[in-house]
This record gives sequence, C-alpha cells and structure tokens, in this order.
Amino acid sequence: MARESFHEALEGLQKEVIDMGMLVDQAIDDAIQALKTRDISWSQRIVEGDIEINKMRFRIEERCLSLLATQQPMARDLRTIAAVLSIITDLERMADHAEGIARINIMMGDEPLLKPLIDIPRMAQKARQMLGQSLQAFINRDIRKAKDLCEEDDEIDELYNQVYRELLTFMLQDPKTITRATYLLWVAHNLERIGDRVTNICERTVFMVTGELEEIKVSKY
Repeated sequence: MARESFHEALEGLQKEVIDMGMLVDQAIDDAIQALKTRDISWSQRIVEGDIEINKMRFRIEERCLSLLATQQPMARDLRTIAAVLSIITDLERMADHAEGIARINIMMGDEPLLKPLIDIPRMAQKARQMLGQSLQAFINRDIRKAKDLCEEDDEIDELYNQVYRELLTFMLQDPKTITRATYLLWVAHNLERIGDRVTNICERTVFMVTGELEEIKVSKY
C-alpha cells in the first residue's frame, strides 16, 4: 500500500469512529426518551440495535489490525491506530450502557416511574454533549479541549450524587419505593459510567498527539 493510500485508510478509520460515535449518541438519546415515555417496544429496538454497534466495532478493529500487520506504522501513525482501537472499545461499552438503560425500562414493565425525570435527562444531555466534543477533539487533535472535557465530567458526577441522595430519601421514607428507586439508580449509574468513558477517549487523544499516557482527571468523588 502506497503511503498516500495508507493515510487515506487512516482517515477512513477516523471517519468510521465518528460514524460509530453518532450511533452511540443516538442509542443514549433513544434509551432516555424510551424511559421517559415508558415505551417498552422502543427499548426492545435499542437492545436489538446494540448488535449492529458491536459489529461495527469489530469491523473497525479488523481494519486497524490489518494496517498494523501490513504497514508496520511508526510514531504518530501507530499511536493513531492504537487510539482508534481504544476509542472504539469505549464507544462499544457506552452502547452497552445505553442498552442497559433500555433493559431497565423493559424490566420495569407496567410500573410507573417513581418520580418525574429531571436530573437523569440532564446527565444524559451532558454525557452526549461531552461525547460529541471528545470525538471532535480526537479528529482535530485538540489536546486542550480533550483535557478541559475531562474536568467537565465532574458535572455528571455531581448530578449522579444528587440523584442518589434524592432516591435514597424516597427509599428511607417509604420502603415500598425501593424497587422503583433502584431501577432509576441503575439508570443514573449507566450514565455516570458513560461520562467516565468519555474521559478515556480524551486521554487517548492526548496520547495520540503527545505520546504520553496519563490519567488526566482524578475525580473529586
């Protein structure tokens, strides 16, 4: 493969990462909307759709391994491929978290929501915003933005703690609410984990540009 073709292949890999990120973003949004509306059939479609995201991850991984085996890239090109391999793993895990939220909605069956959803949709919105910006930072090699985004994860953590305290109050005041409160805690936990995985993407972006592997964000929580 000529050098020009190799770089075209690298650019193609990065575009596929963005495409995968868009699917994951949609899965997160769909999972929360299905929960808010208690649309069980919608949640079932999200669970089924996770298979396609998994397949996409494997296709990108195969292309990465093929480039490693046939081109023996060095320096930044090697770091780019390594970053892609790491990022698609985190994206696939984020899709699993979205699927987890969908499964929780299915598990709830006909049970009504314990309370109107306020902070959980805020968590989802922030996680999706961070996801989109982290992938843009990856494409633009913007390490300043990547590092700033890691700090923004504290906002998701703060919302998670707020959800946790509120639901714990429900459970203490009325033990009959424990099951429904636990379902919402699981949802919030999935969103909190998505935020953590966005920081992983940011750390890989920094590694790709600088060659330095470091934990950028140490949580306050």
